[in-house]
Amino acid sequence: QVQLVESGGGLVQSGGSLRLSCAPSRSIFSAYGWYRQAPGKQRELVAITTAGGSTNYAESVKGRFTLSRDNAKNTVYLQLNSLKPEDTAAYYCYVNLVGRSFWGPGTQVTVSS
Repeated sequence: QVQLVESGGGLVQSGGSLRLSCAPSRSIFSAYGWYRQAPGKQRELVAITTAGGSTNYAESVKGRFTLSRDNAKNTVYLQLNSLKPEDTAAYYCYVNLVGRSFWGPGTQVTVSS
């Protein structure tokens, strides 16, 4: 099992920035990233680094969001810049360990216009 603790969500004005953090309870995992889910919509991929090491972003966030990992702190980050109201959603940290997927409880990001 892997427990994920997320932080960094909040309320921000359009054009602002936030940094989301995710601390997994284990340091060894393959793929990792973030998904989000807005009210009434399906959960969607935001950014993911695959087991092969490539990082992919949703088209809607390319150039604005950056996924990173600090191995020394065993923390995964998502930097959100130039936020838009349509980025409002609950954001979920994700890791994959030996073919099993684990999710955090979610952190809310609200962007006001």
